This record gives sequence, C-alpha cells and structure tokens, in this order.
Amino acid sequence: MATRQQARMAVVSLLYAYDLGNGNTSEHSNEILEEKKIRNKQKDFALGLYEGVMEHIDGIDKAIIEHLKEWDFERLGAIERATLRLATYEILFGELDSAVVINEAVEITKAFGTEQSPKFINGVLDAIAKDKKAK
Repeated sequence: MATRQQARMAVVSLLYAYDLGNGNTSEHSNEILEEKKIRNKQKDFALGLYEGVMEHIDGIDKAIIEHLKEWDFERLGAIERATLRLATYEILFGELDSAVVINEAVEITKAFGTEQSPKFINGVLDAIAKDKKAK
C-alpha cells in the first residue's frame, strides 16, 4: 500500500504534467495514480489534494509569487512549482501543521529537484506559513 508521501509525489507528478501543458491531466488522473500504485484511501487522498490545488490554483500561485524573493514565478522549475503549489495548498487549506507540510515538501524536492531546491522550497513555504499565522 502506498504511503501519503508516495501519494503526494504522485500529485506533484500530476501537477508537473499539468504545468507542462498537458491540459487533460485531470481526465487521466485516475489512470496515472493507478500506474503509480496509488490506490484506495491514498488514491482518494491524492485526488483530493490534486483537485484542491486545481480549484484554488490562482490563489495558490498568488501566495507563492508574494513570497518569492528575487525570483520570477515563470522561471521556476516545473518540479519546484508543482511542489510549491501542493504544499501551499496544504498550508492554506489543509489540516496538517505547517511544519509537517514543509518537511514533506522538502523530502519530495530532495527526490525530484536539484541540490539547491530543498533550501529554496523550505524558505518560500516557511514564509507562506508565517504569513498565514500572522493573519
């Protein structure tokens, strides 16, 4: 059975595909999750995350852009953008503690991103979490 981290990694893959212009990712999300052996409760969890990100993508992107320091959102790597979108959704709309969400995002980035990506992801998400607490 897949773990929640594996489900999150699958969601990052779906968001990555969406970001690269695969507009029908939503239509094929069930098949993609099945290929990655994300089933049952973890599949429901992954679909909930993916659909939540897609429902709130404009607000999520706005929150990310507000916390990028000297970076252009469009120039971010697709993996980093996908990871930031997922984690920002969980910080803003989820029930998990922000520290747990940030840790999960950093671990995913270690698996998919560049050597510098985890530190960058951590910094942006920490700023988003602090901003949320301040409100």
